Amino acid sequence: MASYQTPGVYVEEISTLPPSVAEVSTAVPAFIGYTKNGSPATDNPRVARVSTLLEYESIFGKAKPTGFNVTTSVNAETKETVVDQIGFSSGSSAQPDFLMHYCLSMYFKNGGGSCYIVSVGNYEDTLAKADFVKGLKALEKEDEPTLILLTDAVNLGTADYYELCQQAMAQCDDLKDRFAILDVPGGEDKVKEFRDGIGMSGLMYAAAYLPYLNTSLNYQYKEDGIQIKMPETGGTAATSWQKSFGDNGIVVKYGGTDTETPKAKIVAGESGELVEFSIDTGILTIRNVSGKDGTGVSTAWQTWKADTSNDPQGFDITVNGDGSGDVPHTQNANVDLESQAVADTSTTLEKIKSTETALYNQVKAALTRQRVTLPPSSAVAGVYAKVDRDRGVWKAPANVSLSAVIGPASKITHEEQASLNVDPTAGKSINAIRAFTGKGILIWGARTLAGNDNEWRYISVRRLFNMIEESAKKSTSFAVFEPNDATTWLKVKGMIESYLYSLWERGALAGSTPEAAYYVNVGLGKTMTAQDILEGRMIVEIGVAAVRPAEFIIIRFMHKLQEA
Repeated sequence: MASYQTPGVYVEEISTLPPSVAEVSTAVPAFIGYTKNGSPATDNPRVARVSTLLEYESIFGKAKPTGFNVTTSVNAETKETVVDQIGFSSGSSAQPDFLMHYCLSMYFKNGGGSCYIVSVGNYEDTLAKADFVKGLKALEKEDEPTLILLTDAVNLGTADYYELCQQAMAQCDDLKDRFAILDVPGGEDKVKEFRDGIGMSGLMYAAAYLPYLNTSLNYQYKEDGIQIKMPETGGTAATSWQKSFGDNGIVVKYGGTDTETPKAKIVAGESGELVEFSIDTGILTIRNVSGKDGTGVSTAWQTWKADTSNDPQGFDITVNGDGSGDVPHTQNANVDLESQAVADTSTTLEKIKSTETALYNQVKAALTRQRVTLPPSSAVAGVYAKVDRDRGVWKAPANVSLSAVIGPASKITHEEQASLNVDPTAGKSINAIRAFTGKGILIWGARTLAGNDNEWRYISVRRLFNMIEESAKKSTSFAVFEPNDATTWLKVKGMIESYLYSLWERGALAGSTPEAAYYVNVGLGKTMTAQDILEGRMIVEIGVAAVRPAEFIIIRFMHKLQEA
């Protein structure tokens, strides 16, 4: 109490409200991997908190562009160049080396909120286990993240990936405030190898999912990185034909599919008449070339060809040299064009943007049909965040549909999931993502890797305890160095009981009454001895009855005998 010595009026504020528990966030994932604007792997990992994909792109950049090779052919009917085949160029594959941007996109599309990015390198680096080890150590210093995702680590060798899984689970077990979401590289064929490789420690702090997902995401690419291969004349024949008329006159070319040797006939005609063109069974006739130079004839051909009512049928005319010379006539005779091997030419999507608009649009459309296949962990993390926000961390993140997913990379049957969900040998349950008719793509499993543990079998139970433990831990810090007596004990007990009561009201705890759902004990003779008090210990015991998911719904039917 203050000591007053000077006469006057003094104001004292008396605190009457008890302290309260501030609930911690439960779904703040940390993605570990490589980014465009990340520091070199030789430096310390770059850690940042982002709330949207746009914010991520402004800090770390977009995905590494994927290269494609496009081959074209000529449509036999329309004579137009069309896309024939599209594939990945050298150094690119269906699953990109660096997945961070794509995984972030899937996370936000499935309801994700704020998250942490741990950039362990940039796109100039080679994937290495040592980089992820540094990333996990950097993440250990961050207090807010509650989920760990190894993201790019799935592209390491399986032995390295399994070792990183062990280190992630060890961190969760040590800090007891986070949970790891793991992938199974290789799908169902690698389940045994995965179970053997991840060890037996910290299994209650992790869950694994399979198979990979065929997403609706398009590949990032640059137009100058799309290589387009097409025949020099635009044709698909094994040979093409051409012949020059005049040193600086014209060159008549043919790139169609007719097997007969194409011909050209050039008629002098009248000097003042417009140049005319006609095509009949592989013969191109050019009339009224008298007084015309190569440029004039070529320009007239381009105008004629631009008219949609005219069909060039594989013929083309270009200038020879500078096009300033006369075009000689052929004395009304048909002259064979000379055959030559077709040389494929390569160009890029960027170069044909203004010159070959129709082909450009076809290639763009074909590229939009190329979809990225990703490991499921990022989409699952988004579901965790959405379920926590809408229902609560005590609701199992299962029987929830996934967004931006075309389908699982492989289908899992009811019988196949039985061995994934229940592992009688080591209890390492793996959750399946399955396609159901009329329902879509659903997460169809809610178990941790400790699937045979009666206490920590379910993800929702483990994460509920994580939330309660972390919230109580942070909220009781006010009592550190307070008098270890009944007054402080009562404050702590009342604060925690009030928090647990609110959880029970929201459906997080099982029990028809609060007394059946939880208890809080603290005090001398209850949780502490006199020696504990002398040594400065205040021990609080908390018991909660967590709700558990109804994993198996069993409906029993039987005949009822007629009574009347």
